[in-house]
Amino acid sequence: MLKLDVPGGNSRILLHSCCAPCSGAIIECMVENGLKPVVFFSNSNIDTCEEYEKRLAEVVRYAAKFDLEVVSDEYDHEAWLDAVKGLEDEPERGGRCLKCFKFRLARAAAFARERDMKVLTTSLASSRWKSLEQVAAAGLEVCPDIFWDMNWRKGGLQPRRSEIIKEQDFYNQTYCGCEFSKI
Repeated sequence: MLKLDVPGGNSRILLHSCCAPCSGAIIECMVENGLKPVVFFSNSNIDTCEEYEKRLAEVVRYAAKFDLEVVSDEYDHEAWLDAVKGLEDEPERGGRCLKCFKFRLARAAAFARERDMKVLTTSLASSRWKSLEQVAAAGLEVCPDIFWDMNWRKGGLQPRRSEIIKEQDFYNQTYCGCEFSKI
């Protein structure tokens, strides 16, 4: 088991969750370390409400195994489209992704501050399809006071992630969620 060193020794943690496949090993690791994060699903980047609901349901199903609170942010795809306007043709890991991460993490940070939570981390840092450098840059720019820049791929979490996806039979999407990333 990966031993976690939470900033400031805090136990009040908000986990921004992009999806269950990316969050599964993180949640399990946190719980094994005696932590009980609040899971915040903020993903207005997802292109349809139906897709949003499908991904949210998987997060809720998995978090229930650990008796964790899941909070669903307002789904506002139009606001997200405005935030990434002009970057639609950027490649994956390009400028659109950085702007997207900032948008979502800013919303998570606002929620964390409302709840007086001192630490925010994200499952975006578990996906091999995302740039860890971009995720860190986004978090450190929008919420440097609370952002936990954790590489959630290390310490055996990447292979465990794959195992949990199979064990839980997660809906495992083939794109990040935005219409510009569809293959």
